[in-house]
Amino acid sequence: MMKKVFILISLSVLAFLISSFVRVKKSNAAFFTKDVVGNINYVPNEKEINEYHVQIPFIGNKFIGFREAVAFKESQGDYQTINSLGYLGKYQFGKSTLERFKIYDTELFLQTPQLQEKAFVALCSLNKWILIRDIKRSVGKNINGVKITESGILAAAHLAGAGNVKTYLRSNGEIKFNDAFGSSIQHYLKEFSGYDTSSIEPIKNPKVHI
Repeated sequence: MMKKVFILISLSVLAFLISSFVRVKKSNAAFFTKDVVGNINYVPNEKEINEYHVQIPFIGNKFIGFREAVAFKESQGDYQTINSLGYLGKYQFGKSTLERFKIYDTELFLQTPQLQEKAFVALCSLNKWILIRDIKRSVGKNINGVKITESGILAAAHLAGAGNVKTYLRSNGEIKFNDAFGSSIQHYLKEFSGYDTSSIEPIKNPKVHI
């Protein structure tokens, strides 16, 4: 009888140790998720959250982080929103910009998250191509108290158009731009600085495949 009790206790202790080990392994293992267009999102493990005070959801400073930060600023991430000026979706596209990518069905655009994500990447690629010389000349400079970065330039181009950003940079910040809601190139340059947008390729005529 005593032998059976001893065996049961031993098995219980062993089961506890194994389950604890599994929990530790799980808590210390980083894992990955995929967004609507299949990009890999890194999710920090428990140790990283405690050591670096990472906030959840974690999107980081890579292009995914940049993309979601712009989206939150534009629409709070709402794919189906239309603002008072008629700008559409998560990234607040104008109809003329969509037509440049041969997107004419605005209802389809609003109902298709993948299409909106592809359009945003295409616009970033186009803006980077238009502004490539200005990016090389201006990154690292300080204009109106703001350190210029590539990600800030791309965000400002999304707000104001690449031409207005080019004018702002080449005038050393003397020729300014504000949109209808008062947002400025200078503000976007500051708010969206420090992201890694090197994964965006400068493309003259980017295509958006539906």
